Amino acid sequence: MESGSAAARRLLGLNAVSHLLVDALCAATVFGSAAAADANMIVLYNTLAFSTQCLVGLAADRIRKHGLSAALSMLLVVLGYALPLPVWVRVSCIGLGNSLFHVVGGSMTLEQSRGKAGALGVFVAPGAIGVTLGTLWPKLGTVLAILLTLCAILEVPLSRSVPAERQEQSTEGSLLIPVLLTAAVAVRAVGGSAVHFPWKVGIPAALVMTGFVFLGKTLGGFVCDRIGAKNSAWISIVPAAVLIAFCSNWAVPALAGQFLINLTMPVTLWLLYRAMPDAPGFAFGLAASALWPGAVLGGLMTLTGPVLWLCVVLSFLYGLWAILYSEKKIFERKDEPHEKAR
Repeated sequence: MESGSAAARRLLGLNAVSHLLVDALCAATVFGSAAAADANMIVLYNTLAFSTQCLVGLAADRIRKHGLSAALSMLLVVLGYALPLPVWVRVSCIGLGNSLFHVVGGSMTLEQSRGKAGALGVFVAPGAIGVTLGTLWPKLGTVLAILLTLCAILEVPLSRSVPAERQEQSTEGSLLIPVLLTAAVAVRAVGGSAVHFPWKVGIPAALVMTGFVFLGKTLGGFVCDRIGAKNSAWISIVPAAVLIAFCSNWAVPALAGQFLINLTMPVTLWLLYRAMPDAPGFAFGLAASALWPGAVLGGLMTLTGPVLWLCVVLSFLYGLWAILYSEKKIFERKDEPHEKAR
């Protein structure tokens, strides 16, 4: 992977591992404590962890102390796990720490991406493993906390050795593009969360699902770099819509659909950044802030049959259109040739 200097690659690797540990320790804190018995605490955690990211991103873009902020966010999660505080305080600590880590870690990844999407997949994908790990085995929390503390110690000196390489690019219609892409994240989350997988029962099925999600997110950025955002969207979203809408009752096609739809996650984040190159934190946070309400709405739906199929297909097709439109607008400037990132 071509992601800059050796220091930049080490920083990306550290942040990817830290992402896994942050999400794992947050899940272990929630599901290994009294919070697991209180649905309100789970809602509080998810709201703080996801919905605040756009606001945290605005602050991060102004303060621009990403390495220090990342280290502090990791320690906040560790303290939320370790200290004997009231449940709602612990949940608030890990939720806000999770939000801050995602924004500043994503910002560093975007700023070091050199116009490519591959590094984004490497950073975001381990979170899927972390959530599953912490949910299934919350008793690993102490080990996770120790490892995350070590990552926090390494974060500041390593991040200081890697100067930011902010991308200089502006686009016309840049306000419309983030709106469309953010809406696409929310709408796809609605469609995807409305689907149920009856075969996903037990630990083996959960691990297999996690593996396909991880692979999809990891490879999505590299596929985008190889064939462009437009082609990447076509080959992933269209078959994913069919497989997830009509084949969710069968493991193999449903897993293929999960792999394909997750290919688009780094693509969407990459396009958001290309539309707002001076606001990497806000660009990254927008997508996460839209994901949570979309997932909640989809999870509350009880659609079945043709109505469910139509909901899924239309939501995915809107996401396809948003990517195609945004990619065209971002690269249509005469002074910047339309070319795929590579």
